[in-house]
Amino acid sequence: SLSIHLVVENIYLLVIVTLVSVLQNVFFAQKVERECKSHHSHTSAFERVSCANRNCMDAYPTFLAVMWCAGLCLSQAPAAFAGIIYLLVRQQYFVGYLGQTSQSTPGYLFGKRIISFLFLMCIVGIFNYLLVRYYGSDYKDYVETITKAASALLLIP
Repeated sequence: SLSIHLVVENIYLLVIVTLVSVLQNVFFAQKVERECKSHHSHTSAFERVSCANRNCMDAYPTFLAVMWCAGLCLSQAPAAFAGIIYLLVRQQYFVGYLGQTSQSTPGYLFGKRIISFLFLMCIVGIFNYLLVRYYGSDYKDYVETITKAASALLLIP
């Protein structure tokens, strides 16, 4: 029971972001379904909502993988924070795509930046693990502090 508590303590923020992302996926799917029912499935509105949903789904496994790896290998809180920002950006992208596709470009580019940040967190976490394992040097506290500070930079457009 104690060990399960410790595991959950180290992942609960990642779990929350994952569940929020599932709700967002449901929202996107409902938009597609509603557009399909209200119009014929060959309208430009349906094409846009369907394409926006498909684009979000294409990036989804990559997002989940890097968020979880960053959270487990380095630090849960900055990874979860980046995950929430990513979901907000993905929402902006989706809604922007329903208007003019050019409105979705900033969200798309910002999303790529967040994925890159999470990927970098993964690499740093793995590198730190290898330093501890083979050289006995642990920079995790130092790196976590930098990561937490750097995650705030994600808010800059």
